Amino acid sequence: MDHIPFRGNKYQSEQAGKIHYTNMKGKGHLFTHLLVLLLCLITGEGAEIIDGNEVPPHSLPFMALLQDSKGTQFCGGTLIDLQWVLTAAHCNIVSSVLLGVHTRSKSEMEYRQLQKVKHSVLHPFYDPDTLDNDLMLLKLDRKAKKTKAVRPHTLPPPVQDVPAGTGCVVAGWGATKNGGGMSDVLMSANVTVIDRALCNSKDYYNLHPIITNEMLCAGSKDKSHADTCYGDSGGPLLCEGKLRGVTSFGGEDCGVKDKPGVYAALTKEQTQWIRKTIESLL
Repeated sequence: MDHIPFRGNKYQSEQAGKIHYTNMKGKGHLFTHLLVLLLCLITGEGAEIIDGNEVPPHSLPFMALLQDSKGTQFCGGTLIDLQWVLTAAHCNIVSSVLLGVHTRSKSEMEYRQLQKVKHSVLHPFYDPDTLDNDLMLLKLDRKAKKTKAVRPHTLPPPVQDVPAGTGCVVAGWGATKNGGGMSDVLMSANVTVIDRALCNSKDYYNLHPIITNEMLCAGSKDKSHADTCYGDSGGPLLCEGKLRGVTSFGGEDCGVKDKPGVYAALTKEQTQWIRKTIESLL
C-alpha cells in the first residue's frame, strides 16, 4: 500500500508530515509517501464516524479531543487516568487536550477542561512502515478534575486477542461521509471484529499492509457501513465495554466493507507498557 490513510485530517497531515517523517514516521493521508508516514486521523478537515449516531451529551466522559499549537483539532484520545491520555503515535503534533467536549462549536464552559501536554511518549516499537504499535501516551500538565463530563476509562485486565465476531463501539469527531469535514458533535458506531486472516486476504488488505497480531480489524456487518474516518485517529475501540484498541488507519474511502478500520490492539504487552510508562513518570 503506497499510501496509508491514517484517519486524520488532510491539512494536519500536510503540516505534520515532516515532523512525523523525521521523528516518528506517522501514517499519512493519500498524497505522497511523506504524508503517509505521518499523521493523525482526526482534525478539522478530517472525517467522522460513518453510519453512526450522535451520542447523548457527555455520556462518554473519557473522550479527549487533541489540538495542535494553533488550536486545530485533529485527533481523538481516551483519558485513562486523571493525568494521562492514550492516543495514536501518528498524532504526534499534539500540544493540548480538550476534555468534556460534546459539541465542538459551542463553548460548553461548564463542562470543558483544557489541558496542556507535558510529555508525549511514543511506543518504543512504533513502526511507520509496518504500522505496528501505533500508540502514544500523553501526560497532561496537571490532573483533570473528575466531573460528570470528565472521567477516566480504566484499563481493563489485558487479553491477548479479541475474537472475530465480537461487537465493539468506536467514537470520535471524525467525518460522517467521505470528503466531509469533521463532525461538530461526538459520534459513535457499532462495529464487529473481523478475522485477521480474512482482513489480510486478497479480498481485503491483501497484506498491504500486513494486519499483525498487534492490530485489530473491525468493520461493518450486514447492510451497515459503520467505520471510523478521517479525524477519528487515536480514539477508542471499546469491545463489550472494555478498551481494546486505538483507531489507527483504514481504506482511502471510509465505510468500505473490504477495507475496514484497523486499530492498534491493547494486548498484554501493550498494557504493560502503558502501566510502566505511567509509573515511571509519576
